[in-house]
Formats: sequence, C-alpha cells, structure tokens
Amino acid sequence: MDDSDDDIPIASLTAKIAPAPIIKSEPKPPPAAAPAAAAKPKPVDGAIPKKVKKEVSNAEKYPGLTADEVAYKEKLKEIKRFAKIEKQQKKEKKKAKKEKEAKKRQREDSGGDFERKPKKEKKPRVIKVETGPKKAKATDKTQRLAQAMKAFLWWNAPTPPEGQQWSTMEHGGVAFPEEYVPHGVKMLYDGKEIDLTPEQEEAATFMAGMDKNGMHLGNPKTAKIFINNFFTDFKALLGRGHPVKDFAKCDFKRISDHLEEQKMVKKAITDGEKKMNKKIKDQINFKHGYAIVDGHIEKVGNFNMEPPGTFRGRGEHPKMGKIKQRVLPEQVFMNFSVENAPPICPVPGHAWGEIRHDPCVQWLGNWKENINGQDKYMQLAAMSSFKGKSDRSKYNKAARLCGNIEKIRKDYKKNLTAKDKALRQLATAMWVIDRLALRVGGEKDTDEEADTVGCCSLRVEHTTFNPNNDDDALEVELEFLGKDSMLFKQTIDFGSELYTTNNGMGEQVYKNFKSFCTGKKKSDDIFETLTPSVLNDHLKNLMPGLSAKVFRTYNASVTLQDELAKKEKVENWDSLTVTQKVTNYNDANRIVAILCNHQRTVSKAQETALESIQAKLDTLIEQKKVLKKILKLFNKGGDLSLIPKKKSETEMKEAVTKALENAKKMKEEAKSNEEKIAATKADAEAKKLRKEAGDSKFSQAHLWENQPSESQVANKIQQWTQKIERMSMDLKNKDDNKEVSLGTSKINYMDPRATVAFCKRNEVPIDRVFSRTLRDKFNWAMSVAPEWQFCYEIGLED
Repeated sequence: MDDSDDDIPIASLTAKIAPAPIIKSEPKPPPAAAPAAAAKPKPVDGAIPKKVKKEVSNAEKYPGLTADEVAYKEKLKEIKRFAKIEKQQKKEKKKAKKEKEAKKRQREDSGGDFERKPKKEKKPRVIKVETGPKKAKATDKTQRLAQAMKAFLWWNAPTPPEGQQWSTMEHGGVAFPEEYVPHGVKMLYDGKEIDLTPEQEEAATFMAGMDKNGMHLGNPKTAKIFINNFFTDFKALLGRGHPVKDFAKCDFKRISDHLEEQKMVKKAITDGEKKMNKKIKDQINFKHGYAIVDGHIEKVGNFNMEPPGTFRGRGEHPKMGKIKQRVLPEQVFMNFSVENAPPICPVPGHAWGEIRHDPCVQWLGNWKENINGQDKYMQLAAMSSFKGKSDRSKYNKAARLCGNIEKIRKDYKKNLTAKDKALRQLATAMWVIDRLALRVGGEKDTDEEADTVGCCSLRVEHTTFNPNNDDDALEVELEFLGKDSMLFKQTIDFGSELYTTNNGMGEQVYKNFKSFCTGKKKSDDIFETLTPSVLNDHLKNLMPGLSAKVFRTYNASVTLQDELAKKEKVENWDSLTVTQKVTNYNDANRIVAILCNHQRTVSKAQETALESIQAKLDTLIEQKKVLKKILKLFNKGGDLSLIPKKKSETEMKEAVTKALENAKKMKEEAKSNEEKIAATKADAEAKKLRKEAGDSKFSQAHLWENQPSESQVANKIQQWTQKIERMSMDLKNKDDNKEVSLGTSKINYMDPRATVAFCKRNEVPIDRVFSRTLRDKFNWAMSVAPEWQFCYEIGLED
C-alpha cells in the first residue's frame, strides 16, 4: 500500500518523526603539560620511521593539540572500540546460553531421548561494530495516526468556552454502502417464476438470507411477528395488483442457494485479493474515520452508514422483520465548524441534506431511520476526548454519592413505614433502585417497542410470592424483561442478612410489596401512584444530577472495590500467581454483573468451545493415569517393553502441508465460480486434516518415541498435573462466566480507576483484565496511584 499522506486532509498532523541522534559528551582531556625540550630524532638512512609517520598523521588529524592531548584522544578512541567489541561478545555469549537452556528445557518437556548431533565446525566470529544513529522503525499510516491521538492528553488541555463542546471541527463525512447489484435469480410464487424490479429483488434477497433455524425464524413466536412485518413491507414494494398475495406460497430457495454459492466463492479469495480489499478498506478509513477537533486528531466511531436490510430488534420486538430502507445523502445533516470546507459527498449526483455549524453538540452527522423514526448520529469513538470527559464526569458524580448515601438511605428507610401510600411506594421504589440496581422504567407503547420493564412499570404478574413453598421465608421471585429484552429472573430473600443487617429493612420492604399487590389484577402496576418523572425529580432533589444510573454506577464501583479488598486480605494472597489473581478479579466482576443483571445468551460457539476444553481435560486426566502406570513398571521392575511408543507424525504433517499448498494453488488458479467453490472445499478439507493432525499430536503428547527413563516419566507426571490444574481453572472460569456479561460492567458501570489501582498494587498486567479497546477508552484512568480509592473526595475533582 502506498504510504503517501496526500489522500488524507488531516495527514499533516501525523508527519514522520525520526528520533534525534543522541550526542554523548566526551570526557575532557587533562590539562596540557608544559612542553618539554624536543629530543632530536636520530638520523635514519632510507625510509621515514613509523613513529615519525604517526606523529605527522596525528598532527594533521588533530591540528592545534599537543602530543599529550593527541595521545589521550587516540587512547580514548581505542578504549571505546574495545568496549564495543567486549559488549557485543557478552551479548552473543548470553544469547548462546539462553538457546542452550531452551533446548535443554525442550528435551525435558518432551521427555524423549535425542541423538547427539555431530559438532559443527566453528566458523570465525565476525563482530559488527555499529556506527552512527539507529534508524527509526518504519510505521504505517494507521500507526502514525494512533501515535498522534495518544500524544493528546485531553485532561491536561484547556477546556472550550462554557456551553461549547468544541471551537473548530473538520471531518470527512459519512461513508455509504455500495449500490445494490441485481443478481437476476428469480423467486417462485406458487411454483412459478416472478419478475422483480431491483428494489423488490433486494428485499426478497433480505428474506432469503435469513437463517431458518436462527433466533428470529427458529422461534415460532418471533417467526410469526417477523414474517408478518416483512410481508407487509414487501407487498407495499410490489404494489397493488401484483400476483404475490400469500407468504406461504413464496419460495426463496433459489435465491438462498445463490447466496450460499456466493459465500463459497468469496471464501476462495487469494492473498493478493485480501491485500487489495484491505487497501480499499484502509483508504475509506483514512478518508472518513478521523476528525480534527480544536487542532488535534480524533477517531470517528460510526462513520459507515448502516446498509438496508431486515430489522432484527431484541427479544420479541413488535417491529422485527420490517425492511430498513437505504439512507441517501439528502437525508443526512453534516455538522462542522464554519471556517472549514464541508466534507465531499461520496455518492455521485447527490448532496448533503443540510449543513450546520453548531459547536454546542458533539455529533458530526445526523439522520432519521425509518423503522422507529429515531435520530441516528455519527459521533467520535469511545476513545475520544468527548467520551472520556463524559465517562470521568459520570464516575466522579457516582463517587460524590459516597458522601450522601447515608443521608439518602436514612430518608427512604424512614418513609418505608409512612401512613401515606404514595410516600411509602416512593420509599419502596428507592430501596429497590438502591439495593436491587433496577432501572426507573416507564410506560411503553407495546405496538412500537418491546415490553421492557423497570421499577415504575413493574406489574403484579412480574412477582411470585413464596416461590419455594416455604411459609417462613420472605421470598419474592421477580421475573420480567429488562433493558435490551434481557430476562431479569431472581428470587429475592428479603429476610436474608444481605437485606436486614445494618437496619436494611428487608422485612418491611417485603410487607410493602405484598400490600401493594393485594387485591390487584395481574396486569395492574405495583407502584400505581409513582411515575418516572416523579421518581426522577425526587432523586434530583436529594442530590444534584442523581439518577437511577448514578445509583447503579455507585453500587457497581463500591461492590467491586469491596470484593477486591476482601480477596486481598486472604493469607496466601501474595503467593498467588498472576493467573489466580486475575481469576479472583473476574469473580468480583461477576458479582457486580449479577447485581446489575448483565446477562448474555450462551451461543453455540461458546458451548462448542466449552465442550472442546472439557474433552481436552478428560484426555489429560487419562494420559496422567497412563503415565502413573508406566512409573509403576519402573518401581516394580516390570517389563519396560510394555511401555507404549509414540507413533511418527511426519507423514501426517507432510499430508497437511501438501493439502494446504494444493488448496492455495487452486485458489490462485481459479477463474470460474465452479473452480472457486472447489478451491474453497479443498481449503476446508485441508483445515479439517490439520485439526485432525493436531488432535492426534495431542492424544499422544504424553508418550515417547524411544524408551523413557524413570526421571523423565516422573517429570512428565508433574507437568501433566500442572496442565490439569490450569485447564480446570480455565474451564471453571469460562463456565461460570458463560451466562454473565463481564464486559458491560467494565465498560459502563465499574470505575476503571479501581481496576487500574488493583493491577498496580498486585503487579497484574493491565492487559490481563482490560482489552486494548478499554485501555484506549480509559486512558485518562491509567495514571492513578496503587492506593487509589473510590470515595467522596474523588467526586470533587471535576
């Protein structure tokens, strides 16, 4: 790819910077001694003596210096030269020693007997003495842009004028998907081919591309909603009088088969085509993916316009299956500073809908989508200064709650027993938001959006009293769809220590719930006197800016900090490995995720991965049993010829290599679709063969090609024990977290400074708990001290 910066309007900020050469000061020579009387040189017949030649050469080399000063210079030069040579020799010796130790470890790990190789003849050592400054490492355009963004520390930069988000802003606008190219494959209706316009064919292709066994069409309940909505929009595209009237008579199989064939063709892409596709993708990214805000470079988040398709939605969304229309440039508003040129519209023959110069908003582009009529925005990425300021302000506001939480809890606990029902319902709702981390919730039009529920919209049908038929227990099962249609299903024991210690008043809350539900229908609201506006106004009166989300952020951050503190007090904590400390951190994270109801659906890929780990673990356990039996043969003096031998893997390795090379060659030579499909199938078979070779290698990894020694068997038993422990811990960790989304808590609710401080205190690399995306997003949190604490004083930093 050409690394020229000419095609990017913002490339001037990412000039290549080579490190300046380091100039080392030389020690000053000693003061010159008084010149002694020059001794007369002895007359010599013939050639000039070497000593005289050297003195003449030095005099020319160092003009104006005395003989002592010249000698000092030459001596210093010689010392430096030998020091370099000595340093190079030490480096090579150290490298050779490491390689020797690595080979030794490899022999011990494999436990095999290796034949000694004949010693090679020693080659004369060539010592290279590098001169001049080191060359800067070559970086591509993406790396230079990333370095430029990291160089800007927004928390140290001056803030824009009050009420403004920026003073100057320039960007490349929105990138649009390619126009639809008709494929000409006809759908069938009642067994007959149907002619469709390109727009109608595109809609039919959307339906043909849906997975019949997926979460939308595989579920009878959601399939009915999806098909009804799709067919309503599809008929509107077909127009009146069109012969297609009944969805049951529509047959999209021909188009489905064509799409599957195109998938196979695309998989036959060669390495050269991959590079070309990457180059095109990079060019789009360089043009649209960056913005200049107040003189510094920022990454743009969602610059790609969403392509048309069928609306999926979450859960049982009432509009799933409707056709999302293609968004044109005329529907898009662009926002940038008045002194900058507008972004060039990338679609020929079109223009932006409207141009704005509003520094009071953060968005770069704006448009409406046709499904719900909601505004969509093109904004800066999560790692940008805009998002960073918003995140830090959110966590600091939650930290201020540390100084007000006792007063707020005292207030609502007092009103839990109030005579006025409205006041009692408000206090109960406050308890639920604080202790159960529920959202406020609100009324929903279930014809327009999914029936998701929060505190104010809880209905009697969402509660089950005494679910375990224990008359002495104060238990209530809450079951409803929360945000993003995620199921909230928990049995709350209001009589447990968790809700009763320190005057938690769990028993009183249980009584209130029972009284609020008594005499009501299942469809009635539990908190009929409470509305979201009343609850939100009450929260703001208790503390400026207080909301249910601030409560969730506060509880998540405090819970994480308290759970980590408990784990760090364990006696053997300092002796734990980094992996064990990370597992403990994930345990604390899981408690927060459960508190906030951050769940996820277990995918087929997750289930397959867990089954694979379990199978490998079972194999390791069986292999350890075999090793123990072999060790018994040594201990009891048995027949060592009974020890099973490792089969040769050379043939299988060669077969895999040959199959992969053949598939690659077929891809490069393929011209027609048939040839490309054949190449894709050959590649799949080669990869399957490679997996089988890997499985075969793993199945006999505990054996030796030759007869092992007793010590080799004992060492391998110890290695297998460690492997089993590590894999068991990994399996448990993944199994525990399969239905819990740890990432949501990290991204949105747990103060990242608590995690950074934990890692620093315990010498845990931050990349073991934060991905690169999170490290870039929370770059402002990385400089906190190891003893940092989430507390009220932190909230005063804004």
